[in-house]
Amino acid sequence: MRGRIPERIRGRIPDRTPHWLSGRLTPADLRVLRLYLFTRLGLGLVAYASAWLAPGGTADRTPATWLSRWEQWDWVHYRRIAEYGYFDAFPGIDVPHDNRVAFFPGFPLLLRAVHTVVPDWTAAGLLISLVSGAVAVVALGRIAALGRPDGGEAGPRAAAFLLFSPAAVFLAAGYTESLFLALALPAWLAAKRGNWPLAGLLGAAATTVRVSGLFLAAALAVELLIAVRAQARADGSDGSDGSDGSDGSDGSDGSDGAPLARRLLPLGWCLLPAVPAAVYTGYLRAHTGDWMAWKHAEERGWYRDFHTPAESLRNTWHNAFGHLQSTGYAVEFQLELAAMAVGVLLLAVLLVRRRWPEAVFIALNLWALGTSYWYLSVPRATLIWWPLWTGLAHWSLRRRWVKDAYVGVVAPLTAVLAVTFTSGHWTG
Repeated sequence: MRGRIPERIRGRIPDRTPHWLSGRLTPADLRVLRLYLFTRLGLGLVAYASAWLAPGGTADRTPATWLSRWEQWDWVHYRRIAEYGYFDAFPGIDVPHDNRVAFFPGFPLLLRAVHTVVPDWTAAGLLISLVSGAVAVVALGRIAALGRPDGGEAGPRAAAFLLFSPAAVFLAAGYTESLFLALALPAWLAAKRGNWPLAGLLGAAATTVRVSGLFLAAALAVELLIAVRAQARADGSDGSDGSDGSDGSDGSDGSDGAPLARRLLPLGWCLLPAVPAAVYTGYLRAHTGDWMAWKHAEERGWYRDFHTPAESLRNTWHNAFGHLQSTGYAVEFQLELAAMAVGVLLLAVLLVRRRWPEAVFIALNLWALGTSYWYLSVPRATLIWWPLWTGLAHWSLRRRWVKDAYVGVVAPLTAVLAVTFTSGHWTG
């Protein structure tokens, strides 16, 4: 299903926008990749410095290994799942506190496959994130450029805002954020071009990596409904030539007077991301007898049982400022609060601008993160909020001070959190 450009416009204005799957890299893409590689080098140097500054011993004169700086927190779970599966025992396992099933299988399965070629587990995880991140930033840049005359500048700026965000270290580590973005952002681009089968397949692949793929599916469905409504209106108001004045990104099938049911057929593709989640749920049920095994593991390991938003905010605030935690944990809870505030503000902006699909995606993310016992991993979650990075890029093109403020105030936290993570401290 694709929109059609009116005859009075087609042929006059050549389409210089390359198809995102064409394999051709634009100058803007190359700028994005150049920045990406430079920031990977920078994070690598941070890890090197961390190996000397925090070697892991009390009076070590020998630095830790560089790869060991990336073997932190959730990475341990991903490696164990890749190496031993979800239910096999391994040395040192504490069965009552084993919550491996809280992690979706997409990343561990890919890690196991890459490990057959790259013998070191940590190097294999870093390689996945390196390649996935490159795909993700190019896709993000192209999303930022959609329909904009300044697209050549908007794309690199969106990538820069993402790569210099406080939690950007997780895009380099063996975590799921880069892989998820490498699937979810091309899925969104495919939907914008009306390629619903591809959007659904990529969305389903994203769901194997993170439950956030279900939120993406909801956004894709809303995008389709809006496109169908726009096409119906265009057909009703300008049935003479069957054209809707679109640029081919509204998801319509371009047929005059097509029945509503036929136009809604791609909705099935939008629902495809639910399939991997259902399969994983069934797999866990077969092994544990519990249909909610994934959710119960989240509750046991990370206190992700349901609380009202007010309770979650209060509990997070007390842990951030109530002297209940050590200073290192307290400051991370403060970052959780800041990230949640950014998310709420972003949602408000999207609603005011009637960006309904993106608003649905952000709202579902905020609901999931904001109804646990406390906020947890919200700074990391901001990495997958692509409307935040594209919105900042567009804003900075209208207001020059935005980029300067971001570089001066926000970007330095990137180095702080990178040092925190690579030295083995919690960074959200």
